[in-house]
Amino acid sequence: MQLSIDPALIGRFAQDLARIWPEADQGQRRGAGQARLALAVSGGPDSVALLLLAHQALPGRVMAATVDHRLRPEAAEEAAHVARICADLGVPHATLPVDVADGNVQAQAREARYAALAGWMEREGLAALATAHHADDQAETLVMRLNRGSGVAGLAGVRERALVPTTRWPLLRPLLGWRRAELAAIAAPCAPVQDPSNENTAFDRVRIRQALAQSDWVDVLAWAQAAAHLAEADAALDWAAAREWAESVTRDAMGITYRPQAPRGVALRVVSRIVEELDGAARGGAIARLFDTLVARQPGSIGNLVVRPMPSGWSFAKAPKRRV
Repeated sequence: MQLSIDPALIGRFAQDLARIWPEADQGQRRGAGQARLALAVSGGPDSVALLLLAHQALPGRVMAATVDHRLRPEAAEEAAHVARICADLGVPHATLPVDVADGNVQAQAREARYAALAGWMEREGLAALATAHHADDQAETLVMRLNRGSGVAGLAGVRERALVPTTRWPLLRPLLGWRRAELAAIAAPCAPVQDPSNENTAFDRVRIRQALAQSDWVDVLAWAQAAAHLAEADAALDWAAAREWAESVTRDAMGITYRPQAPRGVALRVVSRIVEELDGAARGGAIARLFDTLVARQPGSIGNLVVRPMPSGWSFAKAPKRRV
């Protein structure tokens, strides 16, 4: 396949990738060989653009995979379409079928997707995974969560670099400074898949996307940058919460005692971690209500836990089982 991509765009992508994945070139300089990059390619315009840019920027060093969640009848043909694009480019490709458990379909699909990608990366000896999240994704997510009154953790955008869930492989998002429209223009010659759900106004994200497109005063790149700043704030709060845990949390035979010293935003994260360790995750609103009850020096409960303000701190313990 002969594609004409502006060399300036390829250079821009190469710089964005190198900034968040410096060890790729460091390994080569040490004589460790060239690290190979895994690409998650669904077949949509964003991921196809990622494939084309990465193929040009790292010739011979990329492999692509398409996860087939088997939730839509078109999914198998979409994976086959990506395979054909990769064959034309000379990029190795794998289709990874997964089964999605019942329940929260989006969460289960995400878990299954990353598990399949991690297994494929290990088999192929790949060094990092890149996905096609971009600036418009960041801005839309920020607005969605503002509408829900989310705190810092909810408002934080995805980070340019994280870890593939449950692994130590880098998860790279080199397109966070790119707009959806410019990626679509790059991918257009490959006739990428158009997901009809992207036009379905039953979804909050679609309505927000359409509203942002009609608001010429919105600076999407600036909003995406704001989401990145919130991600940094979220990381700082996590760091402070870990320190507060080390200094103010003790375990005993009955459960956990916490003597809060930090500001509310940090202490809430410590309380959330205590509840998760003793009884499983709880919603942020329930954690906040419990926190306010304890500040008022009143006992409370959450899930299967009883919590009491004591002279030694807030005591978290399992509720005694009722006798039948």
